[in-house]
Amino acid sequence: MKKLLLSLLIAIVVIGIVEIGPALAGQKKLKDVECLAPAGAGGGWDFTCRVPAAQLMPKVGGVEGAIKVVNMSGSGGGKAFAHVVTKRNNDEKLIVAASAATATRLAQKVYGDYTANDVRWFGALGMDYGTIVVGKNSPYKTLDDLLASLKENPRKTPIVGGSSAGGWDHVKMLLVAKAAGIADLKKINYIAFDNGGKALLEVISGRAAAFTGDTSEVLGQLAAGEVRALAVLSNNRIPVLGDTKTAKELGYDVVGGNWRAFYVPAGISDETYNSWVEAVKAVAYSKEWTELREKNGLAEFTSFGKEFDSFVTQQIKNVAEISKELNIIK
Repeated sequence: MKKLLLSLLIAIVVIGIVEIGPALAGQKKLKDVECLAPAGAGGGWDFTCRVPAAQLMPKVGGVEGAIKVVNMSGSGGGKAFAHVVTKRNNDEKLIVAASAATATRLAQKVYGDYTANDVRWFGALGMDYGTIVVGKNSPYKTLDDLLASLKENPRKTPIVGGSSAGGWDHVKMLLVAKAAGIADLKKINYIAFDNGGKALLEVISGRAAAFTGDTSEVLGQLAAGEVRALAVLSNNRIPVLGDTKTAKELGYDVVGGNWRAFYVPAGISDETYNSWVEAVKAVAYSKEWTELREKNGLAEFTSFGKEFDSFVTQQIKNVAEISKELNIIK
């Protein structure tokens, strides 16, 4: 059963000046577009809106004019989700950044009675693997050091992340802790922040022992020398992380990735939905995105339209099962 759940986990993981490009062949004209990032600046959802959407959709995805990025933080993405469902259900000019973290919250009913069917999922264009980092002056030199402290004194080894308690960042750390033989996962002191950028500041200041988040969230602070990476939760090493070893190399058989994607309001027309599918496809297969994706530490992962919608539904089922295994939900 445990191997099955880890396999399911692997399945889960698995603004500037822009040029104005013409609509793609057969695509409905898309203009005056807004991309809603369900968290503050500096996190993964913000990145998804600002780079593949705002930077590239006008250039290669057939969107006319600049895309406005709006940050709406609150309830781990729940405020934005409710806003879309209740106030903008027919808005054909709105797209929303999403990820495996969104599916996790839906699986755990963090968004209340809202479900995946309350919106339409139209495309994914990258996989952002989990990374565990510590401050540059941290006493923890290795992942083994950190896990030993978690096992011996979990309350005095605070772990921070940009998702709510029980959310995707939390789940990734719990899986590593479980692989290390830590029995009582409820004792792990996880502190939630509204986005990865804020959580990282806690590690840099020394107020937290470690950060659990996504590779794209840590690259800036890694480059600045403010943090050190202890492990990446991928099958293979990530080039932009240099010599950082995978958790599997270090003896912990855990892989945890966060797909980067978008959804739109459920009430839009099929014509507009299909146009958004074509827009994200064009970005996903572009040379420009390939270069930016690799530069930001994202692995290749694509899924579009009805296929992606079905993928999200299955991921929610998988996450619910894993969450029960980890005693996050009943």
